[in-house]
Amino acid sequence: MKLGMVGLGRMGANMAKRLVQGGHECIGFDVSPESVARFQAEGSAATSDLTEFISMLPPPRIVWCMIPAGEITEQMVQRLAALLDAGDVIIDGGNSFYKDDVRRAESLLETGIHYLDVGTSGGVWGLERGYCLMIGGTKEAVQQLDPIFATLAPGPGDIPPTPGVDSHASKAELGYLHCGPVGAGHFVKMIHNGIEYGLMQAYAEGFDILRNAQSEALPENLRYDFKLEQIAEVWRRGSVVGSWLLDLTAIALNEDPQLAGYSGYVQDSGEGRWTVQAAIEEAVPADVLTAALYTRFRSRQEHTFAEKILSAMRKQFGGHVEAPAQK
Repeated sequence: MKLGMVGLGRMGANMAKRLVQGGHECIGFDVSPESVARFQAEGSAATSDLTEFISMLPPPRIVWCMIPAGEITEQMVQRLAALLDAGDVIIDGGNSFYKDDVRRAESLLETGIHYLDVGTSGGVWGLERGYCLMIGGTKEAVQQLDPIFATLAPGPGDIPPTPGVDSHASKAELGYLHCGPVGAGHFVKMIHNGIEYGLMQAYAEGFDILRNAQSEALPENLRYDFKLEQIAEVWRRGSVVGSWLLDLTAIALNEDPQLAGYSGYVQDSGEGRWTVQAAIEEAVPADVLTAALYTRFRSRQEHTFAEKILSAMRKQFGGHVEAPAQK
């Protein structure tokens, strides 16, 4: 299939590359001339002119947006809507708020332009590993784009099916899933990221306790000088707490056992806040996820080794560079 990728940053460029490697043709758009030049140097067409970009796509046009959530995405959807025709498709693959998706889709109803929201997980590793996709939109539009989703997704890999699961019921075991109508994809991704906060916080606190086991406040015969990188490595093998996040923690600790390159200032993408808001609206207790979010807020005032672990994990899975501490 032929489609356009709006946004040629870390995620967008790698997703486009994976699509091209899978036999699709991908046209790129970015406001940055440098990003356009890099994309062109790899053999694909790209431009910084949105009208030209749309003219390079055959109808029905498929435009996938991988740009920052919020006003940037809002303006881009409006600009695209003015250039596209009935039957064309806009896909928001960023981390948009699901209620914004519902509103945008409703505003496009009269135009006949389809709108899909696709929660995308995979970070800077997605080109190699594939992207877990959580999709919201009409059944017809999702089915139309199935070849694209199948190419971006990781596939079954070496993960055995869950016993008793009907593999024909959905594409979940291939790494992508039509979660429901518009907004459903980003809702599921929102909760995914909220859970991510909690998992990361649990690892961070655990390693902080291990690191402080040599504290002089403890009796001398109860002090331990643990090699955290080795503990992370042994836990990766057969432990019930093994995970990709632990794999990434092991990489970070092996590169820098003291995490001296991190201050512990931890940002939040916004999805953790939205998860807590959803929990409040549904009257669902979410103690762990809320505490994990608040810990990130606190990290901007004072830092512990646990926050350095969080920063290191964010850099490993998403390429997120730690923001400088505010004075």
